[in-house]
Amino acid sequence: MNICVLDGYTLNPGDLSWDQLSKIGKTYIYDRTPEELIIERASKAEIVLTNKTPISRATLERLPNLKYIGVLATGFDVVDTKAAEERGIIISNIPTYGTESVSQMVFALLLEHCHHVQRHSDAVMQGEWGRNPDWCFWNYPLVELAGKTMGIVGFGRIGLQTARLASAFGMNILAYDAYHRDIDLPNFQWAELPDLMRQSDVVSLHCPLTPDTEGMINAENLSIMKPSAIIINTSRGKLVNNKDLAEALNAGVISGAGLDVLAVEPPEDTNPLLHAKNCIITPHIAWATKEARSRLLDLAVDNIKSFVTGSSKNVVHSI
Repeated sequence: MNICVLDGYTLNPGDLSWDQLSKIGKTYIYDRTPEELIIERASKAEIVLTNKTPISRATLERLPNLKYIGVLATGFDVVDTKAAEERGIIISNIPTYGTESVSQMVFALLLEHCHHVQRHSDAVMQGEWGRNPDWCFWNYPLVELAGKTMGIVGFGRIGLQTARLASAFGMNILAYDAYHRDIDLPNFQWAELPDLMRQSDVVSLHCPLTPDTEGMINAENLSIMKPSAIIINTSRGKLVNNKDLAEALNAGVISGAGLDVLAVEPPEDTNPLLHAKNCIITPHIAWATKEARSRLLDLAVDNIKSFVTGSSKNVVHSI
């Protein structure tokens, strides 16, 4: 069994071990693979693991030995799933590894907007506190979350965990999802998307990227939000229309945004969000705690073991 890891560096930059994977078969691990080298590196592989290296229909047609693709992430749009299904290739993803870490990042971004911790720390280091005539000072408005409303768009595992954390902060919770179920949380209710956008003080995105959700944060939906509202996106970058969000931030239509994902990663210099007011952008790190990456690797190996024994799990299908 030949196994090829196309882009292993972000999962394991050296602080984890590939030994579990190597016990399954002969393993070739590459930190990064440009598209023009995919065929050469994976030509003999029955199993390919990818995180962000795209596997297109044209690539699949030139990998006759390939039987299984393991996506080292929850989102699987880097693979042409329809073409893979047509060739009988199994695709598995990792749906559960980052629930705690990603929901934690939601509040890292949100609390930075509420307290501006880094900016106040920078001001102290630059001597502003030492020169201040009072025993304390603040350069930015400070916001308390208790009693505010968080709207959660997409209510799977991460959306639910985000709601639990919001509840612990004393927030009210509105949720929008195609599938409703009983939720045992105080001050929780389901809502339609327009109502959620209108009523929420914070909107946190946790839905998959589909033709229906692409660009859902657009001028129309932003225009009905509170001027004091904040958008948080730790899900998929293309859920947000960059131009519309940047214009809304610069015009004061909403007060802020916290983004861990962008439509193009790494971002192009022309991305208007890089220069938008009150926009915090982090480099797609919500998933990347060591604890989450360790779980991801364990689950990826477990997925492969299940495939080898004929009982594949976490199988995804074309959408």
